[in-house]
Order: sequence, then C-alpha cells, then structure tokens
Amino acid sequence: MIEHIVLFTFTEQTTEEQQREAIHKLTSLKQEIPGIVDIQAGLNFSDRNQGYEVGLTVRFEDKQALEAYSPHEKHQEVVAYLREIGLTDILAVDFEI
Repeated sequence: MIEHIVLFTFTEQTTEEQQREAIHKLTSLKQEIPGIVDIQAGLNFSDRNQGYEVGLTVRFEDKQALEAYSPHEKHQEVVAYLREIGLTDILAVDFEI
C-alpha cells in the first residue's frame, strides 16, 4: 500500500469557502479514480504548518495506482480548480506502508 501526503498553500485572496470546495473536490476523487483505498483532506489548524493551509492524504492499493492518479482526467480537473483559486505551492511525500 502507498501513502500519498500533499500540503497546499494559496494566495491571500483565496477564501476559506474556496478551500473547502477544493477539499470536497479532492475527497470526491475516491469515487472517480480506481486504486484509491482511502482519501482524507482538511483545513490546517496547527501553528506548525509553515504556511501550508490544506492537507491531503491518499492511500493507494499500490505504486501503479499512484502513478495512474496524477495524469488521470478527474485529478487534472481538480488541479485546474486549485490553480484557479490561487494555489501557490504544494509539498508531496509518498511512501510505502
């Protein structure tokens, strides 16, 4: 199994409502993309976040599922939305569990 962790930052103009919509779109990918075992996302509340505002964890069946995820049309639609609302940076970590 593969754990995929992503942290996001946005412009100051990005609203919390837009971030919540992004979270909804991200978590909806479980129904759209094969190989996702679990997906969770939420707004950060920690003061240790180094500026990252939204966190995402996706658990995949295997590395092939992870590799198929990024170019998948539905994932790319969410990425486009993230950019549209002011995505400025992401940090991703992948590891096997």
